[in-house]
Amino acid sequence: MTDELPLTDYDQLPLGDLKHRIRSLTEEELRRVRDHERQHGDRTPVLQVIEARLDELGRGAEPAPGDQRNAPRVSGTAGEPPISPAHSPDGTTPLRHGVHEQTPSRGRN
Repeated sequence: MTDELPLTDYDQLPLGDLKHRIRSLTEEELRRVRDHERQHGDRTPVLQVIEARLDELGRGAEPAPGDQRNAPRVSGTAGEPPISPAHSPDGTTPLRHGVHEQTPSRGRN
Protein backbone atom coordinates (compact mmCIF):
# COMPACT_ATOMS: atom_id res chain seq x y z
CA MET A 1 0.00 0.00 0.00
CA THR A 2 1.34 3.42 -0.96
CA ASP A 3 1.10 6.60 1.11
CA GLU A 4 0.00 8.54 -1.98
CA LEU A 5 -3.58 9.74 -1.74
CA PRO A 6 -6.00 8.85 -4.54
CA LEU A 7 -7.03 12.51 -4.99
CA THR A 8 -4.82 14.97 -6.85
CA ASP A 9 -3.87 17.96 -4.64
CA TYR A 10 -6.15 16.75 -1.85
CA ASP A 11 -4.96 19.30 0.74
CA GLN A 12 -5.81 22.22 -1.58
CA LEU A 13 -9.29 21.02 -2.60
CA PRO A 14 -12.18 23.20 -1.48
CA LEU A 15 -15.01 21.31 0.22
CA GLY A 16 -17.32 21.67 -2.78
CA ASP A 17 -14.80 20.02 -5.12
CA LEU A 18 -14.02 17.34 -2.57
CA LYS A 19 -17.72 16.34 -2.41
CA HIS A 20 -17.66 15.58 -6.13
CA ARG A 21 -14.24 13.99 -6.36
CA ILE A 22 -14.71 11.44 -3.59
CA ARG A 23 -17.64 9.87 -5.44
CA SER A 24 -15.25 7.86 -7.63
CA LEU A 25 -13.25 6.46 -4.70
CA THR A 26 -13.55 2.93 -3.41
CA GLU A 27 -14.19 2.30 0.27
CA GLU A 28 -10.50 1.50 0.87
CA GLU A 29 -9.34 4.69 -0.90
CA LEU A 30 -11.86 6.76 1.01
CA ARG A 31 -10.66 5.30 4.31
CA ARG A 32 -7.09 6.33 3.39
CA VAL A 33 -8.29 9.86 2.69
CA ARG A 34 -10.21 9.92 5.99
CA ASP A 35 -7.16 8.71 7.94
CA HIS A 36 -4.98 11.35 6.25
CA GLU A 37 -7.52 14.06 7.12
CA ARG A 38 -7.68 12.96 10.76
CA GLN A 39 -3.87 13.06 11.04
CA HIS A 40 -3.37 16.36 9.24
CA GLY A 41 -6.27 18.81 8.95
CA ASP A 42 -8.92 17.13 11.11
CA ARG A 43 -11.53 19.46 9.57
CA THR A 44 -14.99 18.52 10.84
CA PRO A 45 -16.92 19.43 7.62
CA VAL A 46 -14.49 17.37 5.51
CA LEU A 47 -14.72 14.38 7.84
CA GLN A 48 -18.53 14.63 7.77
CA VAL A 49 -18.55 14.50 3.96
CA ILE A 50 -16.18 11.52 3.94
CA GLU A 51 -18.16 9.65 6.59
CA ALA A 52 -21.42 10.28 4.71
CA ARG A 53 -19.90 8.84 1.53
CA LEU A 54 -18.52 5.84 3.44
CA ASP A 55 -22.03 5.26 4.76
CA GLU A 56 -23.44 5.38 1.22
CA LEU A 57 -20.84 2.86 0.04
CA GLY A 58 -21.64 0.65 3.03
CA ARG A 59 -25.30 0.65 2.01
CA GLY A 60 -24.47 -0.56 -1.50
CA ALA A 61 -23.62 2.56 -3.49
CA GLU A 62 -21.01 2.07 -6.20
CA PRO A 63 -18.07 4.39 -6.90
CA ALA A 64 -18.67 6.65 -9.89
CA PRO A 65 -16.60 5.90 -12.99
CA GLY A 66 -13.37 7.83 -13.48
CA ASP A 67 -9.88 8.04 -12.06
CA GLN A 68 -9.20 11.02 -9.82
CA ARG A 69 -5.47 10.85 -10.53
CA ASN A 70 -6.34 12.27 -13.97
CA ALA A 71 -8.23 15.24 -12.52
CA PRO A 72 -6.85 18.73 -13.19
CA ARG A 73 -4.44 20.04 -10.61
CA VAL A 74 -5.59 22.69 -8.15
CA SER A 75 -3.87 26.04 -8.44
CA GLY A 76 -2.96 28.03 -5.35
CA THR A 77 -2.78 26.81 -1.81
CA ALA A 78 -5.39 26.22 0.82
CA GLY A 79 -6.59 29.43 2.42
CA GLU A 80 -4.90 31.64 -0.18
CA PRO A 81 -7.20 34.42 -1.37
CA PRO A 82 -8.05 34.22 -5.08
CA ILE A 83 -7.15 37.91 -5.53
CA SER A 84 -3.81 39.41 -4.67
CA PRO A 85 -3.84 41.89 -1.77
CA ALA A 86 -2.03 44.26 -4.15
CA HIS A 87 -5.36 44.74 -5.92
CA SER A 88 -7.16 45.72 -2.72
CA PRO A 89 -7.77 49.38 -1.88
CA ASP A 90 -5.41 50.94 0.61
CA GLY A 91 -6.51 51.71 4.15
CA THR A 92 -7.10 55.41 3.42
CA THR A 93 -9.87 54.84 0.89
CA PRO A 94 -13.02 56.49 2.27
CA LEU A 95 -16.05 54.37 2.90
CA ARG A 96 -18.79 54.70 0.29
CA HIS A 97 -21.07 56.45 2.75
CA GLY A 98 -18.39 58.84 4.04
CA VAL A 99 -15.51 58.89 6.42
CA HIS A 100 -15.85 57.81 10.03
CA GLU A 101 -16.31 60.76 12.44
CA GLN A 102 -16.50 63.26 9.60
CA THR A 103 -19.73 65.20 9.40
CA PRO A 104 -20.51 67.11 6.22
CA SER A 105 -21.24 70.77 6.62
CA ARG A 106 -24.84 71.31 5.67
CA GLY A 107 -25.59 74.85 4.68
CA ARG A 108 -22.70 76.20 6.72
CA ASN A 109 -19.95 78.24 5.11
